[in-house]
Amino acid sequence: MKRVILIADDSQAIRKFLTTSLTINGFDIVAATDGLDALEKMSSSKIDLVITDLNMPNIDGFELIRSIRKNHDYDDLPIIILSSLSNMEDIKMGMSVGANSYLVKPFDQKRIQYEVSKYLN
Repeated sequence: MKRVILIADDSQAIRKFLTTSLTINGFDIVAATDGLDALEKMSSSKIDLVITDLNMPNIDGFELIRSIRKNHDYDDLPIIILSSLSNMEDIKMGMSVGANSYLVKPFDQKRIQYEVSKYLN
């Protein structure tokens, strides 16, 4: 059975790039345009990993991660932040709300694939 990755990012270009680079590695992708969309899609799909931006409308990435971590069904769900926010405060905040990894945009396709493979092998 294919593993499912939820990508939450308000940038269509980022969603498309991630979808392309991860589907060639055999993953199914569920794309969400913001945190609210991501939470709705999580309620109807079995998700194995989340990649989220932080700056998004409606519900941002920090709040998305907090919401996911409140649900004990998702205690072990790997969450990777992919954000242009690169200062230490944002990174600390992202990790403290429950992210497993924090990658800064612009990013390398191989780095994304490596991070995903750490959690879904």
